[in-house]
Amino acid sequence: MMHAHEPVEVRQVSVELGRRPVLDGADLVLARGRVTGLVGPNGSGKTTLLRTMFRGVGVSAGAVWVDGEVGLRGRALARRIAAVVQEPGHPLGVTVVETIEIGRFPHRGDLGRLGPDDRRIVLEAAATTDVTDLLERDLGQLSGGERQRVHVARAIAQEAPVMLLDEPTNHLDVRHQFTLMETLRRLADTGVTVGLAIHDLGLATRYCDVVAVVDAGRIVAYGTPRDVLGGSVAREVFGVATRVDGAGRLVVDPL
Repeated sequence: MMHAHEPVEVRQVSVELGRRPVLDGADLVLARGRVTGLVGPNGSGKTTLLRTMFRGVGVSAGAVWVDGEVGLRGRALARRIAAVVQEPGHPLGVTVVETIEIGRFPHRGDLGRLGPDDRRIVLEAAATTDVTDLLERDLGQLSGGERQRVHVARAIAQEAPVMLLDEPTNHLDVRHQFTLMETLRRLADTGVTVGLAIHDLGLATRYCDVVAVVDAGRIVAYGTPRDVLGGSVAREVFGVATRVDGAGRLVVDPL
């Protein structure tokens, strides 16, 4: 049964890349105001699953519904979903502030000019991700972690009700990993729907409301991080032993 009010619904989605099945009948709902983590081994299909939601990859079966609609494209989709992918290409000579301003494109009029509100939102997004000091720098001259924070700022400036991020803590130092996850947590608390592929099970347990475990193209477990990652799934899928300590933190040990 469809629940058209949910921000994103993946229904029986299969994906083949080069005739190789990558996803096989995946079902997933991203609920409003929740942080949903996609976890799984490398090559499990979690990045592909995330990309189907913002049309970064086509599906061979099934459908992805966004606010009860299928087939949204262009500006209409960008008004609903902001996406941060791993190491996107960056044209030469583009500054940090110009990159963040791209997030305002879906909201601009036909003239495409930034208004005072747009500029305020861009500067606030830069401050949120700690890149204010980098605004006039060339994007190509930044470290991987700095670029990652810039692209998150661009997604925040987009002010979409859904934010999707592929391994957003990659390249970040430990402090900025926590800062980013705290930011996503705050956004969700204001009603933003957040979905992210994440490999750090400890961060997933600390900040996600729910996790979906992806293995060999299928979602094999779904629920709260403590229930899902603190049980036998971690042993079967990741080949590690896990337990939740008294403070609610996930402890990961080798088998």
